[in-house]
Amino acid sequence: MKEIVFATNNRHKLEEVREILSKSYKVLSLKDIGCFDEIPETAETLEGNALIKAKWVFEKYGFDCFSDDTGLEVDFLNGAPGVYSARYAGENATFKDNYLKLLDALSSAGDSQRNARFRTVICLIKRGKSFYFDGIVEGKIATYISGDQGFGYDPVFIPNGYQETFAEMGMDLKNRISHRALATEKLANFLLTSD
Repeated sequence: MKEIVFATNNRHKLEEVREILSKSYKVLSLKDIGCFDEIPETAETLEGNALIKAKWVFEKYGFDCFSDDTGLEVDFLNGAPGVYSARYAGENATFKDNYLKLLDALSSAGDSQRNARFRTVICLIKRGKSFYFDGIVEGKIATYISGDQGFGYDPVFIPNGYQETFAEMGMDLKNRISHRALATEKLANFLLTSD
């Protein structure tokens, strides 16, 4: 089975992606290849951060690699937290810190002003060339926390067409409809047809 590196040590992300690519690729994490570097995410865009991480692994470790960056974009907040989603409440913020700050920022927003989207951008570096794949899920921010599955902003994000948050719906369904799943499906299709 072919191997490819996913530039992450995030267990949740790794599980989602391994499930999608498992039929055709063995997906290795940074830990699997002995990479314990603190890879900087200094770009102003999701595309830029994804490129930095994938390029780092390709150039320093010699593996074909893909990386993702994901942002939650809230209309009422002019697209924030966006590229800063993981550190919205500060550099060492927990998932809970971030979504509580978000709920607080939206405390004056009416129901019609809670529209948001999750956007994932994957950058693949294969044989030195870079390719991009994106996935977007439209939805809204709930008024309260609900559910205990998933991670990040899952307990407060309700995708369009559903009544429950990502954290309530279970990983099987989330893995079929999420922003990361959509981007990863595009990546998978590309990998299968480009070999």
